[in-house]
Order: sequence, then structure tokens, then C-alpha cells
Amino acid sequence: MKKMLRKLFGFIKLVIVLFISGFILFGIAVWGYDILSGKLAVGEHYTWKDVDYSDEEKWSLILVNPWNPVPDGYEVELTELKNGEAVDSRIYPLLQEMFDDARKEGIRPFIYSSYRTQAYQQYLYDKEIEDYKAQGYNDEEAEAIAKTWVAYPGTSEHQLGLALDITSEDKNKQPAEKVWQWLELNSYKYGFILRYTEEKMEFTGINPEPWHYRYVGKKAAKEIYEQGICLEEYLENKK
Repeated sequence: MKKMLRKLFGFIKLVIVLFISGFILFGIAVWGYDILSGKLAVGEHYTWKDVDYSDEEKWSLILVNPWNPVPDGYEVELTELKNGEAVDSRIYPLLQEMFDDARKEGIRPFIYSSYRTQAYQQYLYDKEIEDYKAQGYNDEEAEAIAKTWVAYPGTSEHQLGLALDITSEDKNKQPAEKVWQWLELNSYKYGFILRYTEEKMEFTGINPEPWHYRYVGKKAAKEIYEQGICLEEYLENKK
């Protein structure tokens, strides 16, 4: 029974993948998605570099998604956290402030994944594919499903040092959902946004991840939160 449920769940994921793929192909014809160049375009080729940013925005608003890879030669100075994870040193003060304020309200967040090297992202990607192959999917099917849950190496925000996967410090005492609820309502005050939602899958290309938060700076985070948009839409509006 468990095996049948896992295959059913995997089939549902495959349907989602095919839907997203169809949307992208439609976008190529209508809006100008350029898969070969790795850019998401609307009318003309568009990336985060096309906008006149402030000094902070030049790094905090870097767009990384299935169509926009991590910029060539990208380097980041990291600050290591107590649990061995690491983040871009520039976001650490606000991250610490956000966690301190959450704890004052009885919320106990815990970062279980942050900065990733190219090699580690490759490992996670390959492992996800192997997990689906073990469930009976062929190579093509397994990779198609895996891509919706683990970003292709070079297209993960985690490689910027600006993305965090957050859960509860102790799930037996506090469910992760309670942490996520607090973050969804308050993270923008510190420059972070909930990055992947079901409503914005057509723009992000990634399945909903209530645990994944991304630093974009206080100004952008406030506008994104108040307007109910995603980073891709925000950048498009700034053109």
C-alpha cells in the first residue's frame, strides 16, 4: 500500500512538471522565454542586470531560477553559524535580529540548510534523481520530477548565500508550521521573503516550499510582501 501511495504521489508530481513545461514552452512562443540563453524574458531578454540598482540591490536582488543561473565568477564572503551552516556575511545581522525577535515571541526557528557549493548542490540533485529511480521511474521521468524539488546545480539560490531553509528547533515541542506562520507574517521586516508559493509556480518554476526564505533587502521585501508578488514579478516591475 505504501509503495502504491508513493508512486501515486510521484505521478502527481510528474503531472505538475509536465504542466510547468507546457507553460514554459507556451511562454517561449508568446512572451519570449529564452531557454538557450538561460534568461527569462518578457518581450526582450531580461535579467536582474538590466535594472539600475543601488549598491545593496546589486547583490541582494540577484535573480537565480531555472532560467537564470548564478552569475559567472560569483563569490561571497560567508559567516558560519553555530550549527555549521553559513550565510552571506552581509545578511547575518538582520538574520540574527529576526531570530532574536522570533524567540522573544516564543518562536524557535532553526536553519537546516543555507549556503551550498556547486558540488553539494550537484550531490543533492543526483540523490533526488536516484530516489525517484528507486521508486520505478526511468531516467527522464526521475530527473523531470527531481527538478521541481531540487534546483539544477548552478540555478539554486542557496549558492548565493542568501537563501535559508528554516524549520522548528524541536518539532516535538513546536511544529514547523508555527515557525513558518510567524516568518510569513514578519520576515519582510528584516529583508526576507517567502520565495516559493503555489500561486507563483509559473514564475519561479519551483514547487511550493514554506521553509525557503530569501534575503532581498528591506525595501524590496516590504513591497513584495504588500503587493503579494514574487521576486520575478518585482524585478519585472522595476524595468
